[in-house]
Amino acid sequence: MSFPDITLLPKLATYFNVSIDELIGYEPQLTREQIKELYCQLKNIFANEKFEVAMAECRELEKKYYSCFPFLLQMAILYLNHATLSDVPAHIYEHCIELTQRIRSLSEDVNDAKDALTLEASCYLLLGEPMKVMDLMDEKLHPISRDTELLAQVYQGIGNIQGAIDAYQVAMYQHLLFLICDSAPLALLNAADITKAEQIITRAIDCIDIYNMDELHPNTTAGIYITGAQIYCMHGENAKALDMLERYTYICEHCFFPLVLHGDAFFDRIDEWFLQFDLGNQAPRSEKLIVSSMVEAVEKNPAFAGLMDEKRYNGVVKRLKGIGEKY
Repeated sequence: MSFPDITLLPKLATYFNVSIDELIGYEPQLTREQIKELYCQLKNIFANEKFEVAMAECRELEKKYYSCFPFLLQMAILYLNHATLSDVPAHIYEHCIELTQRIRSLSEDVNDAKDALTLEASCYLLLGEPMKVMDLMDEKLHPISRDTELLAQVYQGIGNIQGAIDAYQVAMYQHLLFLICDSAPLALLNAADITKAEQIITRAIDCIDIYNMDELHPNTTAGIYITGAQIYCMHGENAKALDMLERYTYICEHCFFPLVLHGDAFFDRIDEWFLQFDLGNQAPRSEKLIVSSMVEAVEKNPAFAGLMDEKRYNGVVKRLKGIGEKY
């Protein structure tokens, strides 16, 4: 069997209007560390360059590593976190769906396929197509999987006590996040009943205080304070709304940065777990964009229109903008 002279490859590639890699069927793959480094570089490009420039850079990399499914998954996450910077976010969500469908149909990694399904469902929701989400998801309400707790029992059974402690801490931490995160939309759904909504917010804040969640995951707890403020405004309770906004502002000033996932004196075994994430313990967006969204959540929120003449409200906005001056 004979092969063409290697010097002919560039000419053949030009003739067929493809790259040399495509011509010879080469499909480059990236390591986990390389994906993490590229993601960090790209999120900073989104923060500092025009959206079109950042997308052009991403699309070139996407084309080069189109068969590296872990990379495509992170690209979909990157796009989802920056789509609102686009003039037409819907186009970005649609492209994310293309990527997630490719991952689901071709990847042999079950976890990547599962994550891609969740991302795809999120995109359909953002596109205002809930019925397509129903087609993807099971409508039944299933109990939360206890795989992590089962693994903890296995570790304990084989005498690996530290492994069991690690697993239980990870499980507790995640359940706390779920509880706090789910409390915000649940409170909004009950917003017409101020007594019920306030009870939900109060219980969530009790958990936040007991487990120091403002320090551990301020991005999640911030949602509770913004939601609480919105509900109080709906009922004309401006003083309570401003209490919520001032607590929100405090954590923005003191708890967010540097924005990395971490444990504390109680959750003292979860830091190594964070480092196992595809992006490690880094945030999916740059600090510059996060600060910008902090300000917008208050200043551009129509729910707070009735607070604009309040001295405390203007003080909150001023403090939030002061954070932005550092970035």
